[in-house]
Amino acid sequence: MSEPAFTVIGLSDSRAQFFPPEIRTIIARGRVFSGGKRHHEIVRDLLPEGSRWIDVTVPLEEAFRQYAEYPEIVVFASGDPLFYGYATTLMREFPKAHIQVYPFFNSLQMLAHKRCLPYHDMVYVSLTGRPWKNLDKALIRGERMIGVLTDRNKTPNVIAQRMLQYGYDNYQMTVGENLGHETRERIRQLSLQEATEQTFDCPNCLILTATSLRHPVFGISEKAFFHLEGREKMITKMPIRLLTLSMLDLGHHPSFWDIGFCTGSVSIEARLQFPECDITAFEIRPESERLLQLNSEKFGAPSIQYVIGDFLHLDLSPYPRPEAVFIGGHGGKLIEMLQRIDSVLLPGGVIVFNSVSDETCRTFVAGIEALGRKIIETHRIALDAYNPITVLKAQ
Repeated sequence: MSEPAFTVIGLSDSRAQFFPPEIRTIIARGRVFSGGKRHHEIVRDLLPEGSRWIDVTVPLEEAFRQYAEYPEIVVFASGDPLFYGYATTLMREFPKAHIQVYPFFNSLQMLAHKRCLPYHDMVYVSLTGRPWKNLDKALIRGERMIGVLTDRNKTPNVIAQRMLQYGYDNYQMTVGENLGHETRERIRQLSLQEATEQTFDCPNCLILTATSLRHPVFGISEKAFFHLEGREKMITKMPIRLLTLSMLDLGHHPSFWDIGFCTGSVSIEARLQFPECDITAFEIRPESERLLQLNSEKFGAPSIQYVIGDFLHLDLSPYPRPEAVFIGGHGGKLIEMLQRIDSVLLPGGVIVFNSVSDETCRTFVAGIEALGRKIIETHRIALDAYNPITVLKAQ
């Protein structure tokens, strides 16, 4: 059975849409239409008598099932249907379908137009049903203008609270609500603190504009971290930390596990240098949970997923399999830990280990060879009065 043909028409929130003659003709000739309930309210009076309407509601599978019954469907969507929009969903679900798109301005374009903001350098981020990762990446990289699509959970006030929590207070927020609506449209320019104290109508979107630049940090002094009480030396020192990250090669291995994170120094440095990386940090000490949160907030390193418990007995299936693993602590069970890592490490993945003694160095090498892997890089480094550290990389 052939897939239906779709004509996807972008709308604003206006109840008095202007359509050029070509689109009016498409609507007049249409027999089957689809869109959200809000779209139906906007175009209801324009639809031909006797036409069929298919609601787009979650879950979408019911709409897709009904689409398959018809050869041609006219779909109404918000703004530009190819900008995080419904046309891309149709392309994924019906890869062989013919799709014609008639876009309107997307909501972030409309907000920029309303405020007369040049937006050619704007970085776009969608939080609509998506995780925080892409916004975090834009903030860490210090983008000067960030356009954000929101949803009913990741609202402007929640976004502002999170930015302040992680120290990204160098932005102001412009929020547009019900853009294009004749009576409900509202545009506000707010400080982040002001935004945390407000409520906002849906739908809305926002633009973050930098008021100053955060200076990136490359190599955080170990003295700057919050430490385990009485264990100030229990941290990967900054030069060794940077060497470790270089050997992990996270630019090519974007799924990273930090086992034995303690203060979180390696995970935090990794987040700041490789903001696109997925980081999962494991630690057996319950008190390290608070340490990681404090240090993450201090250095502006959000979205580090952490797991408290004995790595050897945890259910690892909920976490993305790693392409790079750093062993920061092993509790005397290095061989068992290597075997567990070997069971989940993706093909081509690497393991990096910092050895503080010749004995643990020999144990690591023996464990790696027993797994049929090999050591591909070794460095030995001495800092001040500390014992030399051997940094080994296995593949």
